[in-house]
Amino acid sequence: MGISIVVPVFNSRETLPELVTRLTRVLPPDSEVILVDDGNDSTTWSAIEALATSGVMGLRLARNVGQHAALLAGVREAKHSIIATLDDDLQNPPEELVHLLKALTDDVDVVYGVPIRIKQSFWRSCASVAAKRVMQKMLGFNNAVDISSFRVFRSRLREGFNNDVGPSVSLDVLLTWSTSRFTSVEVEHHERKTGESNYNFRKLLRFMIDTATGYSAVPLRFATSLGLTTVAFSVGVSIWVLGRRLVTGESVPGFPFLAVTIAIFSGVQLIVLGVLGQYIGRIHFRVMNKPTYTIADRTDRLAE
Repeated sequence: MGISIVVPVFNSRETLPELVTRLTRVLPPDSEVILVDDGNDSTTWSAIEALATSGVMGLRLARNVGQHAALLAGVREAKHSIIATLDDDLQNPPEELVHLLKALTDDVDVVYGVPIRIKQSFWRSCASVAAKRVMQKMLGFNNAVDISSFRVFRSRLREGFNNDVGPSVSLDVLLTWSTSRFTSVEVEHHERKTGESNYNFRKLLRFMIDTATGYSAVPLRFATSLGLTTVAFSVGVSIWVLGRRLVTGESVPGFPFLAVTIAIFSGVQLIVLGVLGQYIGRIHFRVMNKPTYTIADRTDRLAE
């Protein structure tokens, strides 16, 4: 039984030949590799076209839409009952796929490959952990501490997100719409051979905000709680000011107290407006019917 491998490609044409070669060695017969060009330059697409065979196909997206949207494009093209995803940088050895497939038992729908030891910088590791914590706390995704881009899942889970999901998607969240049967296994994790990670702190922060406001109402509840806390604080300050005047006959010193109070209230208002703005912005893009991705070109699938 074959499986479908989906690989989002971004500025990594040097590693593609080795990646495809190693994948074809470990994949079962009749498997396929789907390389998704996520808005690279023309040389990357040329490299993908050169690798296209009966078992390798390429999709070229019209613009850069991000890793998860590119994954979604490939996932929707997969033809086999089992889909695997991994990055294009060879940090997840293709040979480790066998461990994920072995863990995909009848009572499991999604298996994540969790690195035994992550070969990346300390700050990058901290940012990754923070992103996973956001998913765990805000989305109720108890397996979030185990998620990674190296995953295997059943293609029937696509039925839970067949409709348009708009921009700024998270494949891991979409999978939680269809199942709660997750597990993970430990796998090797190698250092990057070329280039640097495309996920810097700013992009990870953007991803966390998009995930939180796109799939959860927790930020809205946080804004409400923050507003109520501020109201309680203002009531307490008012009681203190009036009580001091009545009891001691003295007034509270003016400018410092007033400046601090105004700064607190202004900060809370800006935070609440920012949270509301994130939700309104997402509604705006959904009303505009902004697509998750647009396929500009594709290699022919030679073997059906």
